[in-house]
Amino acid sequence: MDIPKESVDVLIIGAGPSGIVAASHLNNQGHKIKVIEKSKFPRFVIGESLLPRCMDHFEEVGLIDCLKAEKFEVKSGARFLSKDIVCDFDFSKKHTEGWNWTWQVPRADFDNALAQELAKQGVSIEFELEATGVFFNSDGSSKTTVKTKTNEELTIEAKFIIDSSGYGRVLPRFLGLDKPSNIPTHSSIFTHVKDIKRPEGKEGTLITFDVIDKDTWFWVIPFSNGITSIGFVGKNSLFESYKGNITEIMNKMLKLSNYYYDRFSNLSFEFEPVHIKNYSKAVTKLYGKGFALTGNSAEFLDPVFSSGVTFATESGLLAAKLISKELNGECVNWKTDYADYISEGVTVFSSYVKEWYTGNLQTLFFHRPENLEVKKQICAVLAGYVWDKSNPFVKKHNRIISSMAHLIKMQKEEAT
Repeated sequence: MDIPKESVDVLIIGAGPSGIVAASHLNNQGHKIKVIEKSKFPRFVIGESLLPRCMDHFEEVGLIDCLKAEKFEVKSGARFLSKDIVCDFDFSKKHTEGWNWTWQVPRADFDNALAQELAKQGVSIEFELEATGVFFNSDGSSKTTVKTKTNEELTIEAKFIIDSSGYGRVLPRFLGLDKPSNIPTHSSIFTHVKDIKRPEGKEGTLITFDVIDKDTWFWVIPFSNGITSIGFVGKNSLFESYKGNITEIMNKMLKLSNYYYDRFSNLSFEFEPVHIKNYSKAVTKLYGKGFALTGNSAEFLDPVFSSGVTFATESGLLAAKLISKELNGECVNWKTDYADYISEGVTVFSSYVKEWYTGNLQTLFFHRPENLEVKKQICAVLAGYVWDKSNPFVKKHNRIISSMAHLIKMQKEEAT
């Protein structure tokens, strides 16, 4: 029996924020597209704290209103705690112009709202379809085989593929593009709780990173529906030092947070805690003839600065724009216009992740008195504006953090 075939301009693998933003742009430009998603929506995925930069992307492709209608918890900054020192970042006080707020979101609801809006726009989006293989022709066109949940097969012919499959990393697996990340090796453990002891007012809405030690931190992300995401990040050896099942380990680790233990102790978890080991990922290349990798299919950094969704939408929208140009007969330099650009932003954020775990960035965060100009420049990076080279903390990212931390340490030594 012949396998059914479908032909499109662009096949998008994955219906997360990256794939939806890409699909919305391409649809707005009049191209024939198809989105396939292995999961059934709504589905849980981690990455619940957004950055202001991604609001630019949702607005540009016409998806901002459907998200505003969901009334997600507004995120106007981020709080970092270290013992008795509080470092508050306010997105309205940042070096780079741009959005001053974003959201904290249950990703199941957030992603589903985006996908439903895309379907309303008339885009072909199908769930529970798994890509099982891909073949590229010499001109970059491709044939992708997929199977349904009932194991029926389909072939999708496309002029381009955008892989926005996230942790599924479809093309990196099929094409052998994975490589080790140079981000420090850490693990995370996380779950959701019904936050029945949530304080009234601003305290109950704040996204907070409680720094336990140089390598260990605890996240708290409250949602507007009364649920809060909680999770620990630390070295693999930390998690290995605890005994018991995953729920017992999570309960034991809650005692590490003096600030939050009373609020979250003795609460039932909404789902069994999830443990992810060695979560940072990288690839050998971000594009090839006929395809582009976006979001977590390309790079996944440490979650300490919540960069995941922003890189997903930045890369998804940019890839869609470049593909649209090619479909319209224009020349595109994928290395300069895509790979180099995305890599610049990833490299900036990578510096911040690395310097967080050396302790240098933590030194800048918790040094008192605060340098308000430095704080504004760092805040712009934490808001996702990592391509603004008028910001010294972007332009000199590879040395400015360590240099300033060294200066602070010398001043402390002189003072003693």
